Amino acid sequence: MTLPAGDHVRYGGDYNPEQWPAPVWDEDHAAFDLAHVTTLTVGVFAWAHTQPAEDRYDFTRLDAIVERVHAEGRQVVLATPSGAMPPWLARAYPDACRVDLEGRRHVYGQRHNHCPSSPAFRRLSVAMAARLAERYGDHPAVVAWHVGNEYGGACYCDLCAAGFREWLRARYGTLERLNDAWSTLFWSHVFGDWDEVVPPSMLSEHWRGPNHTAFQGITLDYRRYMSDRLREGFVAEKAAIRAHDATTPVTTNLMGFYQPVDYHRWADDLDFVSWDNYPPLPDDPLRTAARMAATHAAMRGLKGGQPFWVMEQTPSITASRDVNPVKRPGVLALWTWQSVAHGADATLYFQMRQSRGACEKYHGALLDHSGRTDTRVFREAADLGAALATTGSTLLGARTPARVALLLDWDSWWAVEMTDGYNRHVSYLQTLLAHHRALWDANVDVDVVPVTADLAAYDVVVAPLLHVLKGDVAQRLTAFVERGGSLVTTFYGGRVDASTNAFLGSPPLDTLVGARVEETDSGVPGAANPVTLTLDGVTTTHDATLVFELLVPEDGTEVVGTYGVDFYAGRAAVTRARRGAGSAWHVATGLDDAGLARVLRHVVAGHGLLGPHADDEGVEVAHRVAPDGTRLTFVLHHGDAPRTVTSQVAGVDLLTGRTVAAGEALVLPPRQVLVLRA
Repeated sequence: MTLPAGDHVRYGGDYNPEQWPAPVWDEDHAAFDLAHVTTLTVGVFAWAHTQPAEDRYDFTRLDAIVERVHAEGRQVVLATPSGAMPPWLARAYPDACRVDLEGRRHVYGQRHNHCPSSPAFRRLSVAMAARLAERYGDHPAVVAWHVGNEYGGACYCDLCAAGFREWLRARYGTLERLNDAWSTLFWSHVFGDWDEVVPPSMLSEHWRGPNHTAFQGITLDYRRYMSDRLREGFVAEKAAIRAHDATTPVTTNLMGFYQPVDYHRWADDLDFVSWDNYPPLPDDPLRTAARMAATHAAMRGLKGGQPFWVMEQTPSITASRDVNPVKRPGVLALWTWQSVAHGADATLYFQMRQSRGACEKYHGALLDHSGRTDTRVFREAADLGAALATTGSTLLGARTPARVALLLDWDSWWAVEMTDGYNRHVSYLQTLLAHHRALWDANVDVDVVPVTADLAAYDVVVAPLLHVLKGDVAQRLTAFVERGGSLVTTFYGGRVDASTNAFLGSPPLDTLVGARVEETDSGVPGAANPVTLTLDGVTTTHDATLVFELLVPEDGTEVVGTYGVDFYAGRAAVTRARRGAGSAWHVATGLDDAGLARVLRHVVAGHGLLGPHADDEGVEVAHRVAPDGTRLTFVLHHGDAPRTVTSQVAGVDLLTGRTVAAGEALVLPPRQVLVLRA
């Protein structure tokens, strides 16, 4: 199944005309014409009015919406409404409401509020999906199905407990294997009957919240199970759609680096990936830009580099944070083109018109409460729509030619942050992003991929905090290095198996990296140990924080960095072991950004992969290669001041028609974007 066909990058967003009388629809579509809107997502939160009671459906309003969109020459992403159940369902079936980590049964309210094990919710949501597909499956305006909305959360009710026991039976087969995996001889936890197993909650294994558990193996399995349980609901609705529509692609909107749900477990069931881009906004705009690039790469990596859709972004502000600043002039276009640069074939908004009430009434929209088309936000959005239209089909289906892979592993993410005995100030995500940032600053094309990914296409693999070592990962990483690749691992790497039990003897990765960890020291935030790095004959010193592994290198392992203070001053902090035709690097401590950049730049430069403009701060360069071999170079200036750079390539800028010569000096105003076709 491929992405929905189109003639240029899709543009539009989430549209809820059911909230407005018909005359407003006329104003909407007139504005959409001005903004070059091609695609509208409808029906996301339509359950209450398409099924006002269990025994009654009413598609009158949705029929009118779909027909109007079609009559205006636009296309529809049609959603199933299971992301927000109607009040009557919760009243009739209380078990459709979740039980939280503290054991409290919720009543009706908010959204993302259903129990994924509820038979009533499953039956009614699947029936709705089937009705929609039967009615609209062959409608010429419908180009994609959008099932549910931003799946997430967890439930700890009796239904989920029973489902968990079934899931465990399928995974382990016997109680003996279960007890061994969970190391239940500790604290007299040996289970003698499947019915003795209960979900790990604040009533059982947890204290102080979701990341504090007495048995990491139990909680890790419950998170895996809950991720699968939510996915089962998506799969059931997709199957109901497929019974009436065999060809239209089906997706759901993911949320990027969202810890509660392992998106790698979902990838095979998505016909294409879509996600909602609402990045945190730290004081450093480059950190935001780098994080977005990492998330685009992670979403692209879910299906082997296939282009994706940005299903939601805001035209101006969000509404869910303590502080909600507007996007500054030019930022909307800059961020949109960044998503396209990293693989987006569609870029859509939430929302098209601001709602008049409830918690998102001030969330940004193409049309604000005034409905005017002469606002700054609308003008910028309209100009962007026109620019996207000028690119035609050139960008569609183009892929990122990355030779560097950054490994993302949800199991390690979960395990690192709920493991006692090390340092709870260590953030898996922030560590991953720090490694990506070093590569992004160097304008290296990077794929963010699961540990199961085929590594044949890569020259460099970076594996930060790969704590959980499962399956054949160690063997595949060894083969990758021996054939000539460079691997970079970090502290906590390869310490535990798939059940979070510590490896006895020599952990599998130790042989590959040529060093064993004798002790692991931890420091409070802000406490640093200087690490001296010597690379290419140049010596520099950098702060290291939080974690300090004390390494015992094997004979022949090169010590690249050493600690500067404490009783382990002079001992190895960064090592390199040559294996076959390649090298395995180990960074045993939390190097600061400059130190990490030195190591990673040295590694990628050794393979000739250091990107263009690597020393031009704020200038991002990314590449895509079209199906016909056309190479596209995106140059994006994230800085606030003009910058002059020397073009590394020759091409024609798709946005202006200007011809750029290799070696030409380019003056980049703030937020400037070039899309150069070679």
